[in-house]
Amino acid sequence: MTEHDGWTSLRGRGRLRALRAVADVWVPSLPPPPEADEAVAAFWRRSATDLGVERSVARFIDTRLPEADRAGLLKLLDLLALLNVAMVPAGMRARLLARLERANADIAAGLAGLRGLVLMHFYAEPGADGRNANWAALGYAGPPEVRLPGGERLATLRPAAAETELSLDADVCVVGSGAGGGVIAAMLAQAGLDVVVLEAGGHREEADFRPYELDAYRNLYWRGGYTPTAEGLVTVIAGATLGGGTTVNWMNCVPPPAAVREQWAALGIKGIDSDDFDRRMDAVRARISATDACSDFNGPNARLSEGAAALGWHWKTATRNTDPATYDPANAGHMGFGDRSGSKQGTLRTYLRDAVAAGARVVPEARAWRILTEGGRAAGVEGTVTRPDGAGVPLRVRAGLVVAACGALETPALLLRSGIGGPAAGEHLHLHPVDALAGLYGEEQRAWWGPPQAVIVDEHRDLADGYGFLAETPHFGVGLSAASLPWQEARRHKEMVARSRRMATFIGLVRDRGAGRVTIDAAGEAVVSYPLDDDLDRAHLREALAAMARMHEAAGAEEILDLSPALPAWHRGEPLDPWVAAIQELPMGAAVGGRPLFSAHQMGSARMGTDPVASVADPEGQLHDVRGVWIGDTSVFPTSVGSNPMLTCMALAHRTAEAILAARAVAP
Repeated sequence: MTEHDGWTSLRGRGRLRALRAVADVWVPSLPPPPEADEAVAAFWRRSATDLGVERSVARFIDTRLPEADRAGLLKLLDLLALLNVAMVPAGMRARLLARLERANADIAAGLAGLRGLVLMHFYAEPGADGRNANWAALGYAGPPEVRLPGGERLATLRPAAAETELSLDADVCVVGSGAGGGVIAAMLAQAGLDVVVLEAGGHREEADFRPYELDAYRNLYWRGGYTPTAEGLVTVIAGATLGGGTTVNWMNCVPPPAAVREQWAALGIKGIDSDDFDRRMDAVRARISATDACSDFNGPNARLSEGAAALGWHWKTATRNTDPATYDPANAGHMGFGDRSGSKQGTLRTYLRDAVAAGARVVPEARAWRILTEGGRAAGVEGTVTRPDGAGVPLRVRAGLVVAACGALETPALLLRSGIGGPAAGEHLHLHPVDALAGLYGEEQRAWWGPPQAVIVDEHRDLADGYGFLAETPHFGVGLSAASLPWQEARRHKEMVARSRRMATFIGLVRDRGAGRVTIDAAGEAVVSYPLDDDLDRAHLREALAAMARMHEAAGAEEILDLSPALPAWHRGEPLDPWVAAIQELPMGAAVGGRPLFSAHQMGSARMGTDPVASVADPEGQLHDVRGVWIGDTSVFPTSVGSNPMLTCMALAHRTAEAILAARAVAP
């Protein structure tokens, strides 16, 4: 059934039976409400195993999860099989799972993760006709048809089927193709340097994207989608495909706040608070077609703006990197799954094409394992690359310049595997932790139509020394939406999901002062730790909850739902302040039985600065300890930026590219 044999042996069949049994506890067949129409009645009667969810979850466990996570879930399923959970009557089965969750924190975390996978697949996995059987009952129209753009496919380099290694020579090797790597590759190639770009993810463009949530997580995101930190307090999501995060992000082009630029300048980052950096941002905006003309408001964005306005709070329409000629709001809500229209002007359609036109070679499915050095200088990169037949072969790029731009989760891991970067490599990781509240309104919100984020409420950006939060709206995914709703028992959860067409979700994005770290495990893979132990950050997360609740109330929400299952929803007519105080008292982080937190922005884990002990790179982005190795992504940020980081990253990359060229011009 899968590429592993863990489900076909006698032991594996026991695991599959256990998975089937618990899936039907979490999504059972239930009697429909008396007023239900045909589609809604079918939804209520449909169980997880009616859609074969246990098999799709088993495939996901085998093919997408990191080995440690896979081993943990298989161990949990072995326990459930040992308890013979499949033979326990359904009602008693639910009580057994509840007792297991209360008895052991690790089992509780494993069951919560497994339940999330079951819910995601039940609500998001498309059938043979390209639609999920539940969508009609939920009012979700599914992904729209689009007219694929014309133009040539980006030329990339892959080893031939017979090759047993790939060896290249270049002036510069750029590891990563996202917001930072794409800009630097283009500028260096246009300046006449021989550039090789390595991208660990695959090469997918408009015709390759399948507009489905789970397909996107499997093929376009780091470690298969939403991945918890080591403590389980924050779930991170990051792009892992050609174009990096710019291929899957929500497209907000937000400049860094003036206070942050001043703070960075005080830390020694010269010119960051000057007209020169404005020039760089303007150049990037022009190349990626940053505009607010393609920022239609769907229901959640309209409710957010209405709530802020009613409270007298400042909000603005988002600027997004969109080609107006091909923009279609019906498709814009699916941008996080790969844009099939060609309207999104990420590096895949802009800077990478500029780089290739200037002679750069782009190598997808190329995992850089270490940076090579000789005599204290960069000498190249080695790793592995996947041939068209799926075989991995050794990769070696000889280059006197190396740019590490593989994201704030993987860049520090690359430095640590290479034994370079100094004592700060992997330290000072910032995540912009996000909490959320959902409001239930009297009319459908159509969260899947229009841009995910078209409104930014920045009233609370600076609450203490430049730290605070933004209020925005998240990208809609029918599976993630269902899996994020608090689960206490099956009927109540199905009732909430059935009403999700009327939900609008607000998120509070906190500029974090506290930090985590990236280390590597025994196999050399990144381990992301984030203890969430800064008092100011926790206070701002609580204040964000209060602000979101008040905006929902002001916008007319009939109910407000916290993502933690610990408290009932607020209903209109009830006093709001006591409910807000109650949700603020709940612990932060799903792993401690509290509120789920998320992160789509990772920064600072290879930061620049003047002190080689406290920073990894100098103020222009070159490593303190190795000449010729530069940092070219958000990991170079000296602190968290407090806004969607793409534009800041691209403008810093523009600055770094010019610094590389200047350093090369004066090199002996």
